[in-house]
Amino acid sequence: QVQLVESGGGLVQAGDSLRLSCVASGLLFSNNAMGWFRQAPGKEREFVALLKVSGGIYYADSVKGRFTGSRDNAKNTVYLQMNSLKPEDTAVYYCAARVHDGRYHYTAAPYDFWGQGTQVTVSS
Repeated sequence: QVQLVESGGGLVQAGDSLRLSCVASGLLFSNNAMGWFRQAPGKEREFVALLKVSGGIYYADSVKGRFTGSRDNAKNTVYLQMNSLKPEDTAVYYCAARVHDGRYHYTAAPYDFWGQGTQVTVSS
C-alpha cells in the first residue's frame, strides 16, 4: 500500500529551525507531484509548498523566503527546511502525493495520498 511518513516535527522557540522529512513508499515517486500542507487547530488545511515532478518548487506567500522544500527521488523522500519559525507556523504538517496529471495543484483536495502528519509547535 502507499505510505507517506512524515517526521521531524517538535516543540521549538520562535526563530528556531526544523527540518521535516516525508518518506514515500508504494508509489512511483518520480511520477508524483508532492505537496506540503499544514493545519492548525480549528483552521482549514493550508497549502505550504509544491514539489513538482520536474524538480521545480512553488511556495505559499506565507512561507516564501523562510521555508525551503526539496526532493530526493533516489530516496523517495521530500524535505521541508523551516527557518525563522513563528508561532503562527504552529500546525500539523502533512505531505501529500498525486500522480502528475499535467496540472499542478495548490489546494489539498486533488491529492491522492496523505501522511499521518507531524506536529510543529512554535512557542513565543
